[in-house]
Amino acid sequence: MPSTAMAARHGLGRAWGGSSVQGRRLAHAGARGQLQREYDAVVIGGGHNGLVAAAYLQKSGVRTAVLERRHLLGGAAVTEEIVPGFKFSRASYLLSLLRPQISTELELQRHGLRVYARDPYSFTPMLEDGQAQHSLLLGHDMAETQRQIAQFSSKDAQAYPKYEAFLSRLVSALDPLLDAAPVDPAAWSQGPLLQRLRALRGLQPLLRAGLALGKQLPQYYQVLTAPVTRILDLWFESEPLKATLATDAVIGTMASPHTPGSGYVLLHHVMGELEGRKGAWGYVAGGMGGVSQAIASAAAAHGADLFTEKPVARMLLGPRGEAQGVVLQDGTEVKSKLVLSNASAQLTFLQLVPPEQLPEEFLQHVAQLDTRSPVTKINVAVDRLPSFLAAPNAGDGRPLPHHQCSIHLNCEDMCILHRAFQEASRGEPSTRPMIELCIPSALDPTLAPPGCHVVSLFTQYTPYTLAGGRPWDEQEQNAYADRGKASSSQHSLASHPQPLAHCCSL
Repeated sequence: MPSTAMAARHGLGRAWGGSSVQGRRLAHAGARGQLQREYDAVVIGGGHNGLVAAAYLQKSGVRTAVLERRHLLGGAAVTEEIVPGFKFSRASYLLSLLRPQISTELELQRHGLRVYARDPYSFTPMLEDGQAQHSLLLGHDMAETQRQIAQFSSKDAQAYPKYEAFLSRLVSALDPLLDAAPVDPAAWSQGPLLQRLRALRGLQPLLRAGLALGKQLPQYYQVLTAPVTRILDLWFESEPLKATLATDAVIGTMASPHTPGSGYVLLHHVMGELEGRKGAWGYVAGGMGGVSQAIASAAAAHGADLFTEKPVARMLLGPRGEAQGVVLQDGTEVKSKLVLSNASAQLTFLQLVPPEQLPEEFLQHVAQLDTRSPVTKINVAVDRLPSFLAAPNAGDGRPLPHHQCSIHLNCEDMCILHRAFQEASRGEPSTRPMIELCIPSALDPTLAPPGCHVVSLFTQYTPYTLAGGRPWDEQEQNAYADRGKASSSQHSLASHPQPLAHCCSL
């Protein structure tokens, strides 16, 4: 992402100065002891993946330390009090793809993880001639969902259960692969015969998946490779339904619904599981930091040492390239037989590992990885719930079912999504950005003061580099934030909630 900056408006700059106290308090829950000079394993970075690795290592008897550079654990899964009294999921904001056996084996519920399931889960208010009149509400009640879809197409209403069953079959076939060791093709032709036979045995989960899909394998292969437009056009005719479903195929990616491979991103979003319900997404109690804190608590309970404000400068390698530990930025050396990195591939291999220890071709491949993001996430503190023209509030201030959903704005048809992508491809922020708006405080009132709410706007597309070499300065960021606010206001009643403050992260 290009940068992270605060939109210092409505006193937000002052509020940010006070937020780290809460962050520190959360960070050190479960931190233990003093940093030792030697461990069996060291994990660089205290994101949720690093914490999971540390928990399993320590659980198996490997003496492990986690070294996190920030003042709190969690990486992208953190809760921060950006505005006093308002707790935001700073980056990630929904839970689904955490593997169920991790939750079970690490006893995350015992360590405090609580999740609010959402039903219904998707709400799309629509503008027609500048007026928001109709909406599409999707949930787990199939009969009600079909009734909602029938507003736009009775044919689509009949097709929707078959579409869900089609994707569910693919998910069931692929799900075991997520927990299987990756296949190593090179091992098939190298090494002793016994080693090659073991490698071939690793193909069994893949073969079972293929057999489970049977004669429909070509159609399922298309889901993994085709543009999502081609897939959805086979099933549906109504643009509101197709555009709403297509958001899961492009969200977080610099891709259009017409981009080959966007179908896989859609599959990725239905492969999760929440409390036994396939494809469900939910809010974590206390914000996404609750996930990281539960994992950290589990790791600490098994004896792992967890440290914040311990930035790593470089890895220590032996004469044959073997890991021997790390060096912190303050010069402290921590010896270790095993080093795991929760940092990005670029940071790990281009900055932390001495370049002479790695093949030049490998370094070139890592340097060419494109990890640029088209997303700007805007976190907003508001003084009351949004009231949508297509579904006005009841008047008592209580959340309605659609307030708990992922609320899709500027998603009336796929042409809008494609146009937003094209603008960003030319280096211009989308004039009508695709927005996934969430109000987690509608289900978790502990996130905001009484009557107030926290709102998350996951918006795209914002180009990584602006046309003409313009900088992503405060003026550009505020202009884009205002664009997102304007899109939200178009769908809301005249008495839309007053933003108390917002944080814009590019």
